[in-house]
Amino acid sequence: MSVTASPASRPKLLLPALLTVVGVGVLVTLGTWQWLRMGEKRAFITRLETQASGPAAPLPPAGEWQRLDPAALDLTRSTATGTYLDGIAGVRTTIAAGPPGSRQLSGFGRWIFQGFRLEDGTTILINRGFVPESRFAAITPASGQATVTGFLRAPEARNSFTPADLPQQREFYTRDPAGIAAALGIGPAAPFYLEAERQGDGLTPPAGVDVKELIARIPDNHLQYALTWWGLALTLIGVFTAYAWQALRRPAETP
Repeated sequence: MSVTASPASRPKLLLPALLTVVGVGVLVTLGTWQWLRMGEKRAFITRLETQASGPAAPLPPAGEWQRLDPAALDLTRSTATGTYLDGIAGVRTTIAAGPPGSRQLSGFGRWIFQGFRLEDGTTILINRGFVPESRFAAITPASGQATVTGFLRAPEARNSFTPADLPQQREFYTRDPAGIAAALGIGPAAPFYLEAERQGDGLTPPAGVDVKELIARIPDNHLQYALTWWGLALTLIGVFTAYAWQALRRPAETP
């Protein structure tokens, strides 16, 4: 004779159900956050593309420099006329190789920074471009008057993994206008720098920046991340459903 299962002998699903609800809530929240970040990142990229593709504008007046938000000006296409100051500093970097068929310098090397005295007597730093380490010794300071067209850039932030700069050797690991200007002995400089745009074939160092290629390298993986988190949420629901179905189908134990 069969025995009816008592409430105590029925599968205990309350705790797994609560854990599943919490887990699904966390995963859905993470996916939603990545979806929102995707919108923010694409708006940011669109702003950069607009600023970088416009006609070259004069630099902001020196009287406004301290009130500027360098991050908001980042990659604004600008032009500067002045005279190069003697001395260069190198900022160590690594440039990844471009797609097949691209023509660009890559590998381990340095950005070449040099002081630039504007016509009003103020000073900015010019990032003249990238040079592979094997060719760094052959680079000499630019001299004389020039007009440089490029892109305004905000100072580069350090993190806990950034090596210490070597200002006595004019060797840096971040693009920091204040620190580089001090090492070059050129006095206070603008709180931003001008990154020269690429000229010629891009294979002659120092090679200026190709802004389209630069923007294309900005990671935009938020949709992939959002789908991953949401997919994990669905998987968790499926696992709990299968577990509960199997548990409820299991025959009740008989004494």
